[in-house]
Amino acid sequence: MQLSLNGQVALITGASSGIGYGCAGTLAAAGAAVAINYNRNAEPAVQLAQQITANGGQAIALAGDVSQESDVERLFQQTVDRFGGLDILVANSGLQRDAAIAEMTLEQWNTVIDVNLTGQFLCARAAVRQFRQQGERPSAGRARGKIIHMSSVHQLIPWAGHVNYAASKGGIDLLMRSLAQEIGEERIRVNAVAPGAIATAINVDATQGDAAKALLKLIPYGRIGEPQDIANAVLWLASDLSDYVHGTTLFVDGGMTLYPEFRGNG
Repeated sequence: MQLSLNGQVALITGASSGIGYGCAGTLAAAGAAVAINYNRNAEPAVQLAQQITANGGQAIALAGDVSQESDVERLFQQTVDRFGGLDILVANSGLQRDAAIAEMTLEQWNTVIDVNLTGQFLCARAAVRQFRQQGERPSAGRARGKIIHMSSVHQLIPWAGHVNYAASKGGIDLLMRSLAQEIGEERIRVNAVAPGAIATAINVDATQGDAAKALLKLIPYGRIGEPQDIANAVLWLASDLSDYVHGTTLFVDGGMTLYPEFRGNG
């Protein structure tokens, strides 16, 4: 059995930068036709789609806000119209609006929950509906469909000053597991990936220089992750190599969830 997605179709949300961008490129390199979703930043998504196409693959860039039901329905319909079906959803879109609890506004709370949690619900629901509607696709692999939720180590580790973000990721954990319990008998596999500290453009201040040295104290493996580390995990979960993996979260964090501050007994 090979790690191949030839003939399969993947939709990756929030894929104009960082982890989502890396996932889109990696799934395309493995043979999948990819729908690259973006919200506001079109240029990187369009360029990636053009690059994939120039290299002989299939890709399209699609605008859409995953917190909006109508946008999600349109995203899925455009993907199916372009590629003829759907086999893989990578529900990746997410954001932060950080504040201490006493200063956090309702808008900050709602924005994070709407994108990070409600957006994943809307996308997962649309994927399940599509998998059921299209029936068996010979190119889909052993599973009828695959849903991969992007979570965070903060579904497990509390994060003071980020209660909206941590709550959204904790919600993803039980959303994913409950969904897996509900639809597993339909041979729709549902899993999550929980990244630790990953060096992306939006957190460059936290992953370079003195900030990086401080961050490394929380990572037993001794390095900060790259988007490709997450993309590799997503590729494995999307492939038949992980066909018996269902309802679990794969932590890709260099050991951050080992609570390294307790080395030496705390």
